[in-house]
Amino acid sequence: MIKEFFKRLDIRVIVIFVVVGLLWDTPVVYPLKIFVVFMHELSHGIAAMMTGGQIKEIVVVSQQGGHTLTMGGSRFWTLTAGYLGSLVWGGLILVLAARTHLDKLFSTLIGIGMVFVSIFYVRNMFGLIFGIAFGGGLIVIGWLLSESINDLILRVIGLTSCLYAILDIKSDILDRAYLRSDARMLSELTHIPTVIWGFLWIIIAIIGTLFFLYVAGKGKAKLDKPVPSEPV
Repeated sequence: MIKEFFKRLDIRVIVIFVVVGLLWDTPVVYPLKIFVVFMHELSHGIAAMMTGGQIKEIVVVSQQGGHTLTMGGSRFWTLTAGYLGSLVWGGLILVLAARTHLDKLFSTLIGIGMVFVSIFYVRNMFGLIFGIAFGGGLIVIGWLLSESINDLILRVIGLTSCLYAILDIKSDILDRAYLRSDARMLSELTHIPTVIWGFLWIIIAIIGTLFFLYVAGKGKAKLDKPVPSEPV
């Protein structure tokens, strides 16, 4: 199984992962981190809406943080959705980039979605400007640049989201358990210690990241690419 996993890994994914890691604390990766925070907060809101609630406001701040105010819905799933939601978003973006030839379309759709969410739900100036600028940038990239460049950009975004989800859980929950994080509030709701939620989420995040890397591997042709038939 381990041998099969490494056989499927795309060398480009490994290179991107290493480069992002080396540039992690530089301004180059900073916008990608804010994007992940944006998706983290949006995931809270989507979970609330899917369980019968609604989004009141989303705030994203320059210090790589933010909050989402919701009304109604399941508090358990709303709190759970933040870290794991940003992981799933990242994994899906990575897989769609790796397994389809629709990179330009997906860049455009993600950009449109960010602009829409920013206008209708984001309630602070930094978050609004970032969401419109980042989303608008993706729309332009999707329209004007090639499939290969869009593929690379989406892979970088997807991998950064997966990596940030793991490191964010470790930083907010395991290293600084005293913070009023999602896990701390979930602990107050369920009476299960914060650190237990932290360990559970980081295990899920690591397994999820490995799963997305495996699915995005080079085992098969891209999903929408026709496979030539055998001569008869």
